[in-house]
Amino acid sequence: MTNRTDVALFMVALLMAGSFGVWYTTNDGFNDSINNVVEPSETTITVTDSNGVEHTFAESPTRVALTNTYAATVMRMLEIDPSVIVGVSGDFYDETIWPEFVDTPMVQYSAHSEIDFESLLDTRPDVYIVFATNGMVDTEAIRGLLEPVGVRVLALDFYKYDYLRDEINVLATLFGKEEQAASIFEEFDEIEGMVEQRITNLSDEARPQIVMEHHASLTRDPVVLTGTSQWTDVIEKAGGVNLYADLPGHTTHVDMEDIIGKNPDILMFDGITFDIGFNHYDSNNKCRNHMNLIADRDGFDSVSAIADNRMIIMSGEFAGPMMIHGLPTLAKYFHPDLFEDVDAEEILDDYFLQYHGIDRIGTFVCDSTVVRA
Repeated sequence: MTNRTDVALFMVALLMAGSFGVWYTTNDGFNDSINNVVEPSETTITVTDSNGVEHTFAESPTRVALTNTYAATVMRMLEIDPSVIVGVSGDFYDETIWPEFVDTPMVQYSAHSEIDFESLLDTRPDVYIVFATNGMVDTEAIRGLLEPVGVRVLALDFYKYDYLRDEINVLATLFGKEEQAASIFEEFDEIEGMVEQRITNLSDEARPQIVMEHHASLTRDPVVLTGTSQWTDVIEKAGGVNLYADLPGHTTHVDMEDIIGKNPDILMFDGITFDIGFNHYDSNNKCRNHMNLIADRDGFDSVSAIADNRMIIMSGEFAGPMMIHGLPTLAKYFHPDLFEDVDAEEILDDYFLQYHGIDRIGTFVCDSTVVRA
């Protein structure tokens, strides 16, 4: 196994060296940036990414490769010229929402797949934006491979509530869009303030007890989202309590009996692998099938969430840059009486019109009261 690994690493290095040679000979001034060193001055731009790595630029990047739609969404929100994006992943397959990237070179199949280094280097990016803390992405390994050949690896997630504003600020600073960021944050404040004002006087007993399971939870031992997951903050901001918030990490396995013992009021599931979200409609009834399987678990008929038919699956957009605009949707599900006059659907519609310039289409939430059979 070790020999095979060594050969694989050698081939990657050889491929990169060959690509680098072509790139080097066709780009004047490349050797000035090969070491990623820019002497600080009054005109340089300095940002720190979500790995704590500081980056200094002489000017705003003009060639950016992306691995995920979250980063592209924030660039749209900030009104950054999309022409600077020279490489994308296969996650941009939907031409309805990403028409500008139809002919943009693909540098990897998805945000979680292996990088096509030859394709990436052919795009000659100044910056490669990747996830910072996603467990399926080895950000440090990517940094170690690309930065020696002059590609800055900017690590930003855009899916963690407590870092979202900071990460938006990184791109705003990098591209001179501070005014746009301030406008976005004003809208965030308005939505958060509205939700907070309505739930602020809730007693602990009035806050629903939540267990949120990972989409891989149809195993013997369910996988739950824990203290540092992006969903814990959102659940609490919406007036709920994550019953596994005290556990470390992003996810962990728990016994089925433990969930039964906690007796949650609501069971939530992340919708990343379900056919829901923009331009997706759960056409194969995966939501219904999943909820039926959960309800049929041994002993779950005594769990309040099952007895009261309170299960919900939310699309991946709710865990990305749309999370604050999606906050009223979750808050209204938790506390329908407190948000009876709030049109959460309209808030989502406005988000897509304002930031994507498109009507919102698709199924974004699966509610067991609607989909279970």
